[in-house]
Amino acid sequence: MTSHVEKGRAIQQKTLGDDYWDRRTASTNDFNRAFRDMTDEMCFNRAWADGPLEPKYCSLLVTSLLACMGRVPELKTHLAGAVNNGCSADEIRQAMTIVGAYAGIPAGVEGIRSAEGVLKERGLI
Repeated sequence: MTSHVEKGRAIQQKTLGDDYWDRRTASTNDFNRAFRDMTDEMCFNRAWADGPLEPKYCSLLVTSLLACMGRVPELKTHLAGAVNNGCSADEIRQAMTIVGAYAGIPAGVEGIRSAEGVLKERGLI
């Protein structure tokens, strides 16, 4: 039987990619291991796998929430994951536009700026 932590790790690796996963695994140590186990279980297993939403829509929700909170490093990581999960540049742009309309223009500006950078790196715009 696969544990909740292992299931979360599999979703996280598929979403964020092998390069991200390799860096994360290499930097896991005794100090941060319990915290990472918790995020694997809570974020990527319970929140992502316990419902009807496809990973693509989970990615749009997470990127929107991170943009609203101004968590730019995590936002960029999850924008790359959104692309991995099949989100188009237009879908990401619309999500960041909604962020600007409902969470404030500064949040939307950071969201659009971050999305533009990630999408350019990927050759999608």
